[in-house]
Amino acid sequence: MQFYKKTADVRALLERVGLWEYRDMKVGEFSKGMKVRLNSVRAMLNAPRVLFLDEVTNGLDPKNAKIIKEMITEFRDGGGTVFLTTHLMNDVEQLCGRIAFCVEGEIHEIATPRELKLRYGKREVKVEYLEDGATAQAVFPLEGIGNNEEFRAILGTKQIETIHSGETSLEEIFIIMTGVDLK
Repeated sequence: MQFYKKTADVRALLERVGLWEYRDMKVGEFSKGMKVRLNSVRAMLNAPRVLFLDEVTNGLDPKNAKIIKEMITEFRDGGGTVFLTTHLMNDVEQLCGRIAFCVEGEIHEIATPRELKLRYGKREVKVEYLEDGATAQAVFPLEGIGNNEEFRAILGTKQIETIHSGETSLEEIFIIMTGVDLK
């Protein structure tokens, strides 16, 4: 008799996160990254409809973090709901459709990543270009940028190195909302 009605393919999950070959090894002998990957598998064992995940990629190298994030994305895209707590704003950006910032136990803001970036970002464009062998820069307001003659002249006559919008990062928004600097 099974405790749960539905179960996932354990072997497939363990293979996906690179742990199948260690299936006979004691978990106490696992590295931190192996334990994090195993916890992700454990969360999906009973084919849940909702996942509660905490710092899901903390301690993982980029390759394994990508695998875990792909698994979470597939779960979400398959109709599952994911609650993710993390200080890693890159994970938030890649995995979350809505974000809630909690400060001292209270929710201060709930919005999509795009809404937050529009609300907290600067509505400007910074252009870096070569001029007389050196890098120069100019900043333009986003409103009416297509009709801004100086902006158009730089684009038409200079060698452009970079163009950046004033979009803020979720990390910067986190600092603004919580007062906690992640660096």
